Amino acid sequence: MDSSGHASGGRLESRPRPVTGGRGRESGVLPIDLGGSAQALLAVPAGPAGPRPLLVFFHGAGGDAADSLARVGELATGRGVLVLAPTSRGSTWDLIAGGLGRDVAVLDAALEQVFAQCPVDRVAIGGFSDGASYALSLGLANGDLAEAVLAFSPGFMAPPGQAGRPRLWLTHGDDDRVLPVDRCGRRVAAELTAAGYDVTYDEFQGGHVVRADGVTAGLDWWLGAAG
Repeated sequence: MDSSGHASGGRLESRPRPVTGGRGRESGVLPIDLGGSAQALLAVPAGPAGPRPLLVFFHGAGGDAADSLARVGELATGRGVLVLAPTSRGSTWDLIAGGLGRDVAVLDAALEQVFAQCPVDRVAIGGFSDGASYALSLGLANGDLAEAVLAFSPGFMAPPGQAGRPRLWLTHGDDDRVLPVDRCGRRVAAELTAAGYDVTYDEFQGGHVVRADGVTAGLDWWLGAAG
């Protein structure tokens, strides 16, 4: 996987497609075979075959795919949502570590496999901390693929471009000592609102954490109460 072309511009080329058969009943956490050292996990909910929502979730700095699934996997699959959790090639995501490329390419390759095997009817991108900043940046650049972004305690956004108009949900703790809310969550939400995006901002009492009730609120916002 190289860092050229669309990957260096933050663009994802993979798209959902009609799938015959697909992973309808093979539930559980499945590794995505990407070759080399690239890693990603796919959490598949139980239930009959059929189109499902897909949540791509990015871990925080120093984390990995298993961390992402520990935070959101059970709650999302319980709602019938597929969860794709890639692991960054470095200690954090390429955008933050020096420039878009290798992690975008890995994600695009993982999405290609998911879309080839699983019928998907809607896509959201989410993440925590550095992963939330990455989700916002890639989500704004790929709003023609992702209809929504769920950002848990983001620090910033730096989209390489804009495509589509995804809906945006941000949550941040008022006592966050890692990414202070006044210069991170509040500021980012205000800038996105001023730019004309549909933004929902949820500030809670607490620190730099992902709360189970926050995940539930984000899923409700994305899928709807009956999702």
